[in-house]
Amino acid sequence: MALNTSADAPLPVGEVSRLIGGWIDRLGAVWVEGQITQLSRRPGAGVVFLTLRDPSYDISVSVTCYRQVFEAVADVVSEGARVVVLAKPEWYAPRGQLSLRATEIKPVGVGELLARLDQLKKSLASEGLFAADRKKALPFLPQLIGLVCGRASAAERDVLENARHRWPAVRFEVRNVPVQGVHAVPQVVQAVKELDALDTVDVIIVARGGGSVEDLLPFSDEQLVRAVAACRTPVVSAIGHEPDNPLLDFVADLRASTPTDAAKKVVPDVGEEYERVRFLRDRARRSVQSFIDREERGLAHALARPSIEDPHRMVDERADQVTALLDRGRRTLGHLLDRADSELTHTHARVVALSPAATLQRGYAVLQKADGHVVRDPDEVAAGEALRARVAEGEFTVRVDA
Repeated sequence: MALNTSADAPLPVGEVSRLIGGWIDRLGAVWVEGQITQLSRRPGAGVVFLTLRDPSYDISVSVTCYRQVFEAVADVVSEGARVVVLAKPEWYAPRGQLSLRATEIKPVGVGELLARLDQLKKSLASEGLFAADRKKALPFLPQLIGLVCGRASAAERDVLENARHRWPAVRFEVRNVPVQGVHAVPQVVQAVKELDALDTVDVIIVARGGGSVEDLLPFSDEQLVRAVAACRTPVVSAIGHEPDNPLLDFVADLRASTPTDAAKKVVPDVGEEYERVRFLRDRARRSVQSFIDREERGLAHALARPSIEDPHRMVDERADQVTALLDRGRRTLGHLLDRADSELTHTHARVVALSPAATLQRGYAVLQKADGHVVRDPDEVAAGEALRARVAEGEFTVRVDA
């Protein structure tokens, strides 16, 4: 219930603490899961103190239990173990401290962990976080590689040494973080986000050596998986060994079986690239040389043709034919002209022989009336009629005698 307070009528600290305790006392017992980070078992003491932490959200709470409650699981529970406890929240008014009073503790077995991880995997997959079309391609030659790994770890050494051996000029931006335990998840998430925010980082490698299922749990945390899914920079997962498959492997843009394999997949080998360049250069040279040789053979074959080797030969051969045809044409035309001339001469002779002029040359005359009609019959003229007489050398007028 809300309290009526003001600056003039405040509540004492003790009253506030008492009220908080009353509210908490009304809460029932709850099952709580977490990881034990501190464990205190004082000899002879009847109470065991421990701290239960949520590794995903970096939140801890104190837990107390009677010794007989803890003794039931003492052989399988230690610091770092994940447990489920049945506890009732309690408020210690003098210090204003919240704690849990545990009445039952159960260790979380590997089978239970794997079942929960499988359920989380299915849930994240249904959201599309593992879809292949979301994965980004890695750059061919990254100039700056972000590396998230344990400090002075074998994974860090494997990635750095193998990458620099393959391409000596490669540079790294390293973030050393805890890779197991209660502080692993928030620090790994923070390191990934820091590297993703750098525009100069081309690819991010998250690396860790092998370990048990419990050791690799931080890399199956939902918070880390979602942080990697939101990255704009390609992320490579290199966690554990080949059989290990934390959920980070499924959301990452590339999964490497080991940290060494990550270095090989992210950084090209300078020797292999040099050999590839040399091979492609030789292949290109052979292709060009083959093309030139083929064209030279084609050109030599073309030049060997008679029409190219002696181009005037065809002209000379055709010139003889043209000359022969020209002579033939001239002879044919000459014969035609001679024949036509002969025919014309004969025709002219016949025309001359049959022409009236030739008759007049033999002494004949042609009489024509005034209207130009030729007189053919004596009855056509009358006595005293004037006629025109036409002879070979001219004409003159005559008159008909009665």
